[in-house]
Amino acid sequence: MEDPAKLPPQPNNHTTTVVDDDDESSATVLDLTSFQLHDLESVDLPPSLTELDLTANRLSALDPRIEHLSHLKKLSLRQNLLDDAGVQPISHWDEISGLKELVLRDNRLTKIPDLSIFRRLLVFDVSFNEISLLNGLSTVSNMLKELYVSKNEVSKIEEIDHFHELQILELGSNRLRVMENLQNLTILQELWLGRNRIRAINLCGLKCIKKISLQSNRLTSIAGLEECVALEELYLSHNGIAKMEGLSALVNLRVLDVSSNKLTAVNDIENLPQLEDLWLNDNQITSLEGIAEAVSGSRDKLTTIYLERNPCVRLFLSLWVLKTTLPAYKPCCFQLFAASYVAFLWVRGSDLDFHAGLKLSSLFFPCV
Repeated sequence: MEDPAKLPPQPNNHTTTVVDDDDESSATVLDLTSFQLHDLESVDLPPSLTELDLTANRLSALDPRIEHLSHLKKLSLRQNLLDDAGVQPISHWDEISGLKELVLRDNRLTKIPDLSIFRRLLVFDVSFNEISLLNGLSTVSNMLKELYVSKNEVSKIEEIDHFHELQILELGSNRLRVMENLQNLTILQELWLGRNRIRAINLCGLKCIKKISLQSNRLTSIAGLEECVALEELYLSHNGIAKMEGLSALVNLRVLDVSSNKLTAVNDIENLPQLEDLWLNDNQITSLEGIAEAVSGSRDKLTTIYLERNPCVRLFLSLWVLKTTLPAYKPCCFQLFAASYVAFLWVRGSDLDFHAGLKLSSLFFPCV
C-alpha cells in the first residue's frame, strides 16, 4: 500500500465548485484556478462573494479589494508565489474576519501568519511551505477543526493546546522526532505524521482517534496504541517494526498496513472482527503456517491480505513451479502451503483470483 504521505488517501483537497450566475453582482463563488494570473487587476470581485479560489496562479501579493469582501467564508491561495510579506496584510483585514477556511498551501511562507482576527476559522492549510516553527498557531482560532502543515521543516509539535475542537491534524513530511503536546486534542479523529523521524508512539492519552499514519518513520515497536479502541485505520509501513503487538484491543480496526517492516510472523490480530485490509508485503515472514488462525476473528469481513515479497511467498512459488513442472513431485508440506496461499496471499472480493491471473482453486494439490 502506498504511503498516505505520498498519496494520501490525503484528508482534504479544498476544491471549489464554480457557480454560474446571470447577475454577476450577486455571484457567490469565483473560481480562477490555473489562470496563471500575476495580479487581479483585470478581474471583477463581486462584493457578494462567499468563496474565492485563486489556486495555481502567479500571485506574489494580495489584492487589497479582497479586504472588502465582507461575506467571504473560503479563500484559497494555494500554489502561488506568496511569501511572508505578501500574506501579511491579511492579518489586518477585519472586514473578512468571518472567514472559515484559509488555504495558503504551496507558497513561500517561512512562518505562520498572524490570524488572530479570524475567530471563526475552521480550516487552515499551510502545507508545502518552508515553515520551521509552529510559533503563531497560538493566535489561531480555538474553533479550528482541520489543520494542515505537511511538507514543511517543523521539528516540534507546539502551540496546539487550545485546539479543543480539532478533528484532523496533518504534520506529515516534517522533521518531528517526538509525538508530544497532543493531550488536549480530545476529539481528534485523524492524525497524519508520516515521513518524519519519530522513534516511539505516544498519543498522550488520546482515545478517540480513528485514523493514524506513522509511515516512513523510525519506529521499532507498535507499543502505545493499546487505548485507541476507536481506531479504524492504522498505517505503519516503512519502519523497523519487528513484532506485531498491542493490537488485540483495537476491535474497530478496518485497515492495518504494516508493510515494509521487519516482521517474521503475524501476531495479535485474532480478535479484530472488523478487519478488512491487511498489508504485510515486504517483510521477513518465513512461513504461511498460522496465518489462518491469526485472521480467524475477521473472516467475515476480510477482503485483502497482501503478502508479496516475503520469504514464505517465494518458497511457495518455488514449490508451485516444481509441482506444475514435475507432476510426480509431492512434498508433504505442499498442501498446507497451497491452502494458505489460496486463502491469504491475495484475496480481493468473492472471485478469489490470484493477482497474477492464476485461479486460486488450481493451487490445491492433495498430499499422498
